[in-house]
Amino acid sequence: MSAVTSPWQLLQRRRLSVPARWRNPIGIAGAAIVGAVILTAIFGRFLWTLDPDNPAWTRLEGPSWAHPFGTDDLGRDTLARIIHGAQVSLQVGAVAVGISLGIGLVIGVFSAFYRGILDLVLMRFVDIIFAFPLLVLAILIVGLLGPSRTNAMIAIGIVYTPAFARVIRAAVLEVLGFPFIESARSLGAGDLRVMGKHVLPNIVAPLIVLSTVYFSQAILAEATLSFLGLGTKPPEAAWGNMLFTAKAYIEANLWMSLFPGLAIMVVVLGFNFLGDGLRDILDPRIGASVSDAVVAKQ
Repeated sequence: MSAVTSPWQLLQRRRLSVPARWRNPIGIAGAAIVGAVILTAIFGRFLWTLDPDNPAWTRLEGPSWAHPFGTDDLGRDTLARIIHGAQVSLQVGAVAVGISLGIGLVIGVFSAFYRGILDLVLMRFVDIIFAFPLLVLAILIVGLLGPSRTNAMIAIGIVYTPAFARVIRAAVLEVLGFPFIESARSLGAGDLRVMGKHVLPNIVAPLIVLSTVYFSQAILAEATLSFLGLGTKPPEAAWGNMLFTAKAYIEANLWMSLFPGLAIMVVVLGFNFLGDGLRDILDPRIGASVSDAVVAKQ
């Protein structure tokens, strides 16, 4: 009789096949885009030192050597503001996804682990949140808390929590069906030990993929809230409020709206591509037969 292999062990055994999977062009493109955005957010202000809030140049200038992305309606350098907007977007994405992941992890794990009344109550709470259009719910939460970037991050984190909770619950239920969970319990492992040592390590893969995909959604949601005046407030640069300002000048200067819009599009595509690539690499169910064949040949 063959030994039972957990998803985590399967992932460890699949390390020989990972290099082939990294040849996924979509995943590589996503990783390159995300890496470029992160480097831009961290080091861009040292390479392009113009103050994003300094209205010291000619208004509504087109791209030039002095201002590669042109200037806005107040004479501020658009490239400097795009770089600052990258910092804002990554901060919002990280905090919002962290909130969704933390709350979703608690709800999903405890709901799947203890089932019964607790599962019923928690899942109905999740269903209630899902009943609202996510953007409308985010606007409602920000409206109640007050327009600001911090409240926008909280709102985005709350509205995406149900998606995390459902995926985590499904993943935990799958892991709890494996025989090694019964083996751990028969050896006297308590609930917390089973959760921490056997359940959580085996749901890392879907959590990474889900977090990557919803990172892009959080950035898009923050841009929408900032465009509506509910997120990052002017004069601080954020891609959403830059688009809001640019819409009044779209005929006089197309560049004001073009570059923030491209920034949002490229970042969202990058994180989605990266999520697709990571899913192909990390999901034990994808390519499991290939991995078993590689191990069998050894």
